[in-house]
Amino acid sequence: MLEVINLEVAYGAIRALSGISFTVPQGRIVALLGANGAGKSTTIRAIAGLVPVKSGRIVFQGEEIQGRPPHFINRRGIAVCPEGRRIFPNLTVLENLLLGGYGRKDKDSFRQDITGVFRIFPRLEERRHQRAGTLSGGEQQMLAIGRALMSRPRLLLLDEPSLGLAPLLVREVFHIIERLNQQGTTILLVEQNAFAALNIAHYAYILENGRLVLEGPGPELLADPHLREAYLGEGLDF
Repeated sequence: MLEVINLEVAYGAIRALSGISFTVPQGRIVALLGANGAGKSTTIRAIAGLVPVKSGRIVFQGEEIQGRPPHFINRRGIAVCPEGRRIFPNLTVLENLLLGGYGRKDKDSFRQDITGVFRIFPRLEERRHQRAGTLSGGEQQMLAIGRALMSRPRLLLLDEPSLGLAPLLVREVFHIIERLNQQGTTILLVEQNAFAALNIAHYAYILENGRLVLEGPGPELLADPHLREAYLGEGLDF
């Protein structure tokens, strides 16, 4: 579904990505892991058209999309749930969801899709008229995911969905991600919590300093002793 080929991104003289290549097959969860500053969020932003690409190709369903504006990429079927959630705190839950489908032309199906989001996130339905800024951290993350789903994406880009959440909420959010995938959404998961991500990812890539240094099926990487020492530690449970 998605192919990233020799992608390079630079911020002035600083090279953030140095020729990385990876694929996201349709119907799978692919994780992109690494420490802070490894280039994970830059990769997401490049795919979404939010930062310029220095060189390389990004191919989505056979069409090159590098250099295209974000609204074009979104309408092709790619949605982003950004790091830090980026909800609109002074708007209600319902208004945030409506903005998630702003670029769609099939306005008549909004009600059906909002019902679908509320089915996935019942707590959001209970708070539909509540200002988003008054929600808990976990509820705000659910709203950010629900807002992304309102564009009916074929590919959902999740940037650090566990950021700032308590362990119990991390488990809940990752179970929701699994369920979305089981319902047919392809997911590229960018995450610093390697243990949580590898528990649900079909395949994963490890980024260090803008370069891919390791890849493999999630369960295999989860058992890799070098990866455990570098990213996971011991005695963790999920």
